[in-house]
Parts: sequence; structure tokens; C-alpha cells
Amino acid sequence: MTQSVTSAAASGAASSASGATSPKRAFWSSRMAFILAATGSAVGLGNIWKFPYITGENGGGAFVLVYLLCIAIVGIPIMMAEVLIGRRGGRSPVSSMGILCQRDKLHARWRWLAGIGVLASFLILSFYSVIGGWALSYVGTAGTGQLSGQSSESIGAIFSGLLADPGTLLIWHTLFMALTMLVVARGLRGGLERAVTILMPALFVLLLLLVGYAMTTGYFGQAVTFLFQPDFSKLSTEGILVALGHAFFTLSLGMGVMMAYGSYLPKGVSIARTSILVSVMDTGVALLAGLAIFPLVFANGLEPGAGPGLIFQTLPLAFAQMPFGSLFGTLFFVLLVFAAWTSAISLLEPLVEWLEERRGLNRMISTLGAGIAAWLLGIGSILSLNEWSGFAPLGMFAAFEGKTIFDLLDFLTANILLPLCGLLVAVFVGWFMARQALENELSMGGRSFALWYGVLRYVTPIAVAIVFIYNLL
Repeated sequence: MTQSVTSAAASGAASSASGATSPKRAFWSSRMAFILAATGSAVGLGNIWKFPYITGENGGGAFVLVYLLCIAIVGIPIMMAEVLIGRRGGRSPVSSMGILCQRDKLHARWRWLAGIGVLASFLILSFYSVIGGWALSYVGTAGTGQLSGQSSESIGAIFSGLLADPGTLLIWHTLFMALTMLVVARGLRGGLERAVTILMPALFVLLLLLVGYAMTTGYFGQAVTFLFQPDFSKLSTEGILVALGHAFFTLSLGMGVMMAYGSYLPKGVSIARTSILVSVMDTGVALLAGLAIFPLVFANGLEPGAGPGLIFQTLPLAFAQMPFGSLFGTLFFVLLVFAAWTSAISLLEPLVEWLEERRGLNRMISTLGAGIAAWLLGIGSILSLNEWSGFAPLGMFAAFEGKTIFDLLDFLTANILLPLCGLLVAVFVGWFMARQALENELSMGGRSFALWYGVLRYVTPIAVAIVFIYNLL
């Protein structure tokens, strides 16, 4: 599919809604390019450690079944709705919402829906870049053999030493943000699309190599049992809510990302099929990560429920004790960097896209402005890990007591902004947009459309509201 630009009429409508003249717009060169970009956004650090861990702790195969059901009733319907908004508006998330409100004679305040998502993506990027810097740091640590033969105390000291050194953290944070800005500044075809068509296949190859390595440990069968054997006795009500929450967050929903990426999607591409495939690939990566990680954990008698420490303390200890550990440890952290990088690119894009349209800035200046702002906010997260570890900005409120800048940004985005935006998307598309417009945009069969529409209107909002309330409590 060749590169296209929107019509002059669409450009005029966008200019009217956004308040600035918008540049001509390119589309993804193919359906697969969008799928790789959306999957790259969805596949992040949470896929590598969180999903395998929560699967094993909540009934293995039983949890996977519930999780897939949650993807079907929450993840896919909202993803389709967000992509639909982006493609129908043809502009940045905020501008697209303005266009749709103007076209369907809806209140202009609905634009704040997209504004919440763009704000969330910006805040997440600020501290996500800090964690991406950790991964970059560990590529060098593993590659130079510093992990080889180390004890658990020494491995822990390496990680603690990294967090305690704001200067070193700043260097890696700066490098990671620069890599992210480099891709976004080059635009859709030369930046985002080229990056994901290289990084995502490389990520899959690295993941398969690590799974192959894990199969040689003698504990692969135990890992398969841990992840896939159904144990409904472990599947509590809380586990179901965990599955529901992760199904929402894992697909980069509520961040404006899918609206931004959807705005580049050609009209002939099926939103439904594409959203389903992205969801399947995201889940597949998470399960493969579990098959790569847990054989190493079990082979070394380590704790599988170590949370973030699984990546930067538990696994390095496993690599330190195993044959070819330096090589495969390096490959693992390169994999982690790729996963974080593709997600960070998508987090920066919505704000850059808006600055281009609203402020009339070119791509380079928009990227520099948004990237530097996120970098500066990230410094607060760095200092909260060491020099400002006792500083809680909103500590006067009971709900935020003891939360550092890093903790606060994580809490506000994951527990408030993302579910709020997702809930509003479901309500806006399901209850306010004209049904005929939705049918025209999705081009789905009568029964398929009716199923999606019914789930989005009645099931998805309730499910997201439950997650919202559960997280707050």
C-alpha cells in the first residue's frame, strides 16, 4: 500500500477543529506496519516480568483463560474504539476528538477525554525512560561480564548502587530519552515505522533464542506447568480483578497512543481484525517471556514472585551461575531495551503530534520540546530514588502518604488517568457517537458489529469502572 495524504477537505476540517494549520499526513505503508507499531507499544516491561508472574500466582492456565476473556470484553473493544476515533478524526488525539465533536454536534469538552490520555502518556514516559535507562545500563553490565560468578549479595549491591547514584541514572535516562526522540523526530515512515519493522522482529528473535536456551536448563517442564496448568483453587476474586486490570493496561489503552497510531491507519484496513491480532501478539509475547524466564528461576532455586526485582536482581543471579550466562544475560537485557524503546516511542508520539498541529511546529521542534519536558520531569523520579527518597509531594493527603515523585506518577497514571480515559472512551463511542458512523468506519458484519457495540456499551464500562474503584481502594 503506497503512502497517502489526506484530502484538502479533511485538512481544512482538522485546521478548523485544532486551531492551527496541520501538515499533510502520511499513512502506515501497510497493515503489518501498524500491527508491529501497536504491538511494540503494547509490549513493554510489564510483559517481561509482570504477566508471567501474576499468571503463576493466580492459577496458571485458569488465570490465562480469565485473562483472555478480559481481553475480549475490555481490551479489544476499547482498542477498536480508540483506533476508530483516531482514524475517523485523522489527527492527533485531541484534534480528532474536536473534529468528531464538531461533526456530530457534541459538546467540545469531550476533547478533554483525549487530553487526559495524552497527559497520561507524557507522565508515564517521564519515569518509564528512567527504567529504560536501567535496562540500558544492564546491557553493559552483563556484556562486560560483571555479573559472572557473583553472589546474590553482590548482584543486589550492583542494583542498589545504580539506584543510589543520581549522576549515573541521569546519564542512562538521557541516553534512553535521546534514542526515543531520535526515532520520533524522523516522522512516521522514516522514524516510527522503520524502527518498529526492525525492533519488533528482532525482539521476537531474541525472545525465541532465550526460550531455546531456557529449554536446556532441565526445568522447562516445570515452567510450563507453572504458567499453563489450570488450578482454579488459586483463582480468587482478587485474581480475576488482576486479570481484568492487566488486560486493560497491557494494550496501551487510555494513553492516546492507539488514537495517535489510528490516525495514520488507511481506510481499507480492518480495525477489528487488526486489534484482535495485536492483542494476540501481545499475549503471546508475555507467555513466551514466561517460558524464557521461569526455567532459569527454577533452575537456580530463586523466587518467581520477585516483581521488578525479578529483572534486575533475581535473573542476573541466574545468568551469573549458568553456562554462557554473560551472553544470554546480555541478549535478555537487549530484549528488555527493545521492549521499553518501542513503548517509549509510542508514549512520546501523541504529544508530538498535537504540538505539530496545535502550535504549528515542525516535527523536530515538537519532538525536542516534548522530549526535553519529559526528560526534565524524569529527573524528579531519579532523585526520588536517592536524594529525595524521603520527599512525598502530596504526603499531606492520606492516599498519597509516603509516595515519592516516582511512586506518585506511577499511581496517578495507572490508577486514575488510564482507567478514567478508557472509561470515557467506551462511553463516548458507545453512547454518543452515531451508530451509523461507527458501522461505516468499522465495516463489520451485522452480528459482529452488534456484539462489539453491545459489549462496548454495557459490559466494558462496568468492567473498567470495577478496575477503577478496585485500584483506588
